[in-house]
Amino acid sequence: MGKPNARSLDELRGALQHCYAAFETLCADLGDDDWRAQSLCPEWTVRDVVDHVTSIEAVMAGWLPDDDTTPPPFEKAGEFLADTAGYPDKVRAVYDLRRRDLAALSDDDLDRPCWTPVGPGTYGRFLAIRVFDFWVHERDITTPLGRATDDTGVAAEIALAEVENSIGYIVGKKVGLPDGKSLTFDLTGPLPRRLHVAVDGRAARVEHLEHPDVTVTTDSTTFIQLACGRIDPQAQIDSGAISWTGDDELGDRAARNLRFTM
Repeated sequence: MGKPNARSLDELRGALQHCYAAFETLCADLGDDDWRAQSLCPEWTVRDVVDHVTSIEAVMAGWLPDDDTTPPPFEKAGEFLADTAGYPDKVRAVYDLRRRDLAALSDDDLDRPCWTPVGPGTYGRFLAIRVFDFWVHERDITTPLGRATDDTGVAAEIALAEVENSIGYIVGKKVGLPDGKSLTFDLTGPLPRRLHVAVDGRAARVEHLEHPDVTVTTDSTTFIQLACGRIDPQAQIDSGAISWTGDDELGDRAARNLRFTM
């Protein structure tokens, strides 16, 4: 992934607080069968997903980076997982620590050189990746359980930005749009926008396309989940959740090959 638009401290703080609250609400409302249910992540139950996102926050609690090569103390994840305290209390305890961390952050802290899962970056970049991880994993739980989610707001915008930032790679490498061709993604909501990609030697996002070869239409949540490999493209095609106009072969190829991460 490249470098997406930087987010302000207030945006990152608010987005993470929204994510923490969403997971706390889920944990308080899940029954025994829910905890054992299969998530959208292969081989992970709902409990495994909660453990994953929360253990990483336990790793980040009280930590600030000093350079962009030293990772956070990941041994703390094992300590969190070994803790026998009950849910949702142990989850809330971690998020309360992180809320205190966020409250103490300064704008300068966001610019600290930092190890991130996608390579050297800044602490602000790492926090944006955490928002993306939380947002996608929340839907890894809620989609199979049939729970409603709020798919608007800054957290959703940050999650979509991660996909937008890789749109040239997705269209060029995963979809394999041929040279000289163009494609528009028409996202109908909850975050409506049009993403235009043209291939001129290499696939790249462009500001406008007058007559794209194919227009693929879907909602922003389905788009993100397909890009993350979370849901079956054929099921979305069959249900009409994703459709296209223009070049039929290119549209079919795009609908089936959006996945760039898992």
